[in-house]
Amino acid sequence: MVTLAEVAQHAGVSASTVSYVLSGKRSISATTRERVEQSIRELGYHPNAGARALASSRSNIIALMVPLRTDMYVPVMMEIAIAVATTARTHGYDVLLLTGEEGSDAVRRVTGSGLADAMILMDVELKDERLPLLRATGQPSVLIGLPSDTTGLTCVDLDFTATGALCVEHLAMLGHRDIAVIGEAPAVYERHTGFAERTLDGLRTRASELGLRMLHRPCEGGYDALAVTLARIFDERPGTTGFVVQNESAVEPLLALLRQRGRAVPEDVSVVGICPEQVAVQASVRLTSVAIPAQQMGRYAVEYLIAKLEGRAAEEVVLIAPELTVRSSTGPVPSASAS
Repeated sequence: MVTLAEVAQHAGVSASTVSYVLSGKRSISATTRERVEQSIRELGYHPNAGARALASSRSNIIALMVPLRTDMYVPVMMEIAIAVATTARTHGYDVLLLTGEEGSDAVRRVTGSGLADAMILMDVELKDERLPLLRATGQPSVLIGLPSDTTGLTCVDLDFTATGALCVEHLAMLGHRDIAVIGEAPAVYERHTGFAERTLDGLRTRASELGLRMLHRPCEGGYDALAVTLARIFDERPGTTGFVVQNESAVEPLLALLRQRGRAVPEDVSVVGICPEQVAVQASVRLTSVAIPAQQMGRYAVEYLIAKLEGRAAEEVVLIAPELTVRSSTGPVPSASAS
């Protein structure tokens, strides 16, 4: 392993000069800095992480809390996590991944031990138990998600309220008056998870404003669970012609069950998805959808966190505007239903 002394010898400077170039604690001439940096590249020198942390009082680590629950769509969570990790590396930070469901205990462990310089929290609930401790410690942090009270917090998320409204507007424009929402698993709503609650609020509010009738049914997402849920919906509202699906695992079972019932998509029934682009385009009927901007959310979270660490940012809420892409799964309401 190349040492700092070897870098100094190669560059023709003192070891302390190399140290100052690495830490930025003293002003070094551009010529000397360039020579040192060239030696670092040529020799492949990597500063010792422990020594660097002691010298700078920083670990250069970001803690990312990703509770991997069975009722959540893990591929989206991991896409965000990968975006966080790759963006962090461009800023010289590594990521400590916390995947358990420890809640505030994990926040306490990370902030109390100095394991990380900052934290990113995912799977945010409206009354998230982690937030009082996070506020009290003053640990630089960013939430990917939106709690009910954002005071003193930096949050990044898709505007799920606007997403719900946009889905309703699209179906209403096509003439649909009775719509049903296939939601996440019941446990997601029982935890009052922010994205699910805010989507539902947007759906209900806009449906009411436009005079649409709407049913919301949480669903585990598998074929058997979806069969029961769909039967209930058509028993209660046989005239349902529009569906909004916010449950990736329910997309293909829903399309299959509609076919079994002799309801063609989009001739008889229209379906809008709130899901990753890949899920929408690979479905048996290409879904009209609002995409989850997972990579953008992960990237934004790191950029705002680095800005906070460098004293360049204040607490704020950043909501990404939803975009609806029209594909094969939505069309005008059937004439019999319209009349």
